[in-house]
Amino acid sequence: MKKTMILVLACALLFGAIFPVMAAAEKEAAAAVPVAISVQVESSWLPHYQAAIERVQAKFPNATITLIETGSFDHLDVIDSTAVTNPDVADVFALPADRIYGLVKNEALAGIDARAMANNVGGFASYDAGLGGNFKINGEYMAFPYNIETLINFVNSANARAAGLDMSKPVEFTALNHETMLVPAFNAWFGVALLNSAGVELLGKDSKGVLFSDLTMDYASLPADKKAVILALFNYWKAHNTAGTPMWDSGAAWGYMDEQFAPGKKAAIRLEGPWSTGALTGHAGAENIQILPITQVTLNGKPLAHWKGGWGLGVNARVEDDAAKMAVAQAIIEEIVNPKFAESLFKAAGKILENVPAATYQASGLSAADKTVIAAVVASYKNAPARPLFTEWGQVWSTWENGMLSWSAVKPATVEAAYSELQAAFKAMMANF
Repeated sequence: MKKTMILVLACALLFGAIFPVMAAAEKEAAAAVPVAISVQVESSWLPHYQAAIERVQAKFPNATITLIETGSFDHLDVIDSTAVTNPDVADVFALPADRIYGLVKNEALAGIDARAMANNVGGFASYDAGLGGNFKINGEYMAFPYNIETLINFVNSANARAAGLDMSKPVEFTALNHETMLVPAFNAWFGVALLNSAGVELLGKDSKGVLFSDLTMDYASLPADKKAVILALFNYWKAHNTAGTPMWDSGAAWGYMDEQFAPGKKAAIRLEGPWSTGALTGHAGAENIQILPITQVTLNGKPLAHWKGGWGLGVNARVEDDAAKMAVAQAIIEEIVNPKFAESLFKAAGKILENVPAATYQASGLSAADKTVIAAVVASYKNAPARPLFTEWGQVWSTWENGMLSWSAVKPATVEAAYSELQAAFKAMMANF
């Protein structure tokens, strides 16, 4: 028995010594192979990406790395309309978390060694509990966490004072004048911030994986807190409809909101993402802009809550069988999200890394306004529910919008009549499944 144990231990020591040497040899071999690889990048991201690529090429001197300058959604549209073999499709590209299942279904993504990459990058308290777990499909990691995102509140402090608001305390949505806080609730991206306050599920899966929607229930059968959210939405629509504003016009609402956010106008609060900081600061004036967590506004006494949204960086499936290309592709991703350069990434792309503590951003050289945005996003993200990622949820966008916009055509006199329009739309959607 003792001899057997000694033999096992000796083998373990031997293999423990050999494997690191093999891994190092594999890395050296990959670095020596000529590799040509492309990376999708948006125009504003260029400075950060160029610096990241220089760091990668120092490790892989035989790598030729080409940047394909295009918008992330435009790039995804090319993938959807052609194929990953298209030379206009990059080898490394950004993708929103909700597109992961569709891309995997279409075999557009290569599996990556995400846990090893996470160890290299560092800073993840629990990789699978965050964005990393969202990108794990059928036991394989198909993208690496890029940035977290959620909605926050932007306040025009001059208009808030004129409206008599004290933004140092939570503000109740139903107590506001209909033009004081402008939310395009007909768009599900914004509407869910109101619905999530009471856990209204537009489309979910039960414990058995069966799809369901709260909005197929009769209005009278809805729990009181969910019923109260629908009533608040109806009253919000009714006030705008009576006043004749374009708030329920999917084309004109956006310009109206921007116009009303100017000093001296009526809008004091806008629900938006951190990417809108520059635009909203321009509308309100730098001296007036105030940025607060989404929870600063309540609906029926419950804080608004968006989603734990985010983006990932993926590798083109055509690269999967080329070990040298995969090594370079993964190294590029690691450098783009390298926590040492989190400040650079935020300046270039406005992206907040999940694996960088809020305190690190606050101690950085970023502007006070940038630090405020980051603090608001981190606080809002912490209290948000997970974003639904399954492919069927894609049908919710148009279902919700068509149901909500129908109110302006039908002119429902009661909340029950308004809800019946939504219920009909969601029953039709569920029938498709």
